[in-house]
Amino acid sequence: MGRPRNFEPDTVVDRAMEAFWTHGYANTSPAALAEATGIGKGSLYHSFGSKRQLFQRALTRYDELGQARAEEFLARPGTTRERIGAFLRHLVDTDLAHPQRRGCLAVNTATEFGTDDPEITRAVQIMQDHVAGALEERIATGRRDGDIDAGTDPRTYAEFLMNTIAGLRVMAKTYDRPGLHRIIDTALTTL
Repeated sequence: MGRPRNFEPDTVVDRAMEAFWTHGYANTSPAALAEATGIGKGSLYHSFGSKRQLFQRALTRYDELGQARAEEFLARPGTTRERIGAFLRHLVDTDLAHPQRRGCLAVNTATEFGTDDPEITRAVQIMQDHVAGALEERIATGRRDGDIDAGTDPRTYAEFLMNTIAGLRVMAKTYDRPGLHRIIDTALTTL
């Protein structure tokens, strides 16, 4: 009979997610994962499988958190422009508040893996689709409420915003808050 677990799996995945987010997949060694999660390599791999399997779970967790955050921000009272602007500013401000400007795990993963790994590429696409879906839904609501032009295509504009978000998250690694907020303000003028 094996020893009972003395750790919370969700906490371990969250800590691994933070390590991958900060250092990237390739630069996060098994020893770094053990240090970040607080459990030994043997226990880590016995419980979560390979580094890759833990990374996939971390991506899933990041997706869950990102989707929930997008839905929560976009559902608040206010116009569609106000809600989208608040969401984009939150993303930028959160990136800037972290001691190490690391951007977005999804964007970083897309950049690190490219299209070399179809499974990881699909995971990133799913993350992007979830946030794009929340944006699309809010834009459609704005059309119904009359605060967005009836001719605006919600899906097309959501895709434009996802492109803007990806750019903002990369630029947050080197740009300052006023510059990033100006980009957000410019993007909102097209809505």
